[in-house]
Amino acid sequence: MNINISNASGEPIYLQIANQIKTLILEGKLKEGEALPSMRILATELRISFMTTKRAYEELERDGFIESYTGKGSFVKAQNLELYREEQIKRIESLLMEAGDTARKAGVSMEELHELLDLVNGGE
Repeated sequence: MNINISNASGEPIYLQIANQIKTLILEGKLKEGEALPSMRILATELRISFMTTKRAYEELERDGFIESYTGKGSFVKAQNLELYREEQIKRIESLLMEAGDTARKAGVSMEELHELLDLVNGGE
């Protein structure tokens, strides 16, 4: 599992880990039932505190992405399609907010922004 951590990011490390694992799950790169590295192994690989990986895994479990079993480890949970859709909508909203801010700063009108969205969406 390839996880990249940025100390320059304003996002806490545990959230960087959790979000990257969520993305791997949502993109199908981590499959249902697949074991995640143990918290200790991941902490060692990333050269971070065990408590940081523990917090990331707790976040993933709370959000319904993984299941953890004492003595066995953590595994990718079967994904609810509605949960997947909600995560994707949150991601799209974030990207659109960024695009909207950039457009306002550049003086791009809403009509032009809609045209751009249609263009990148294949003219639909």
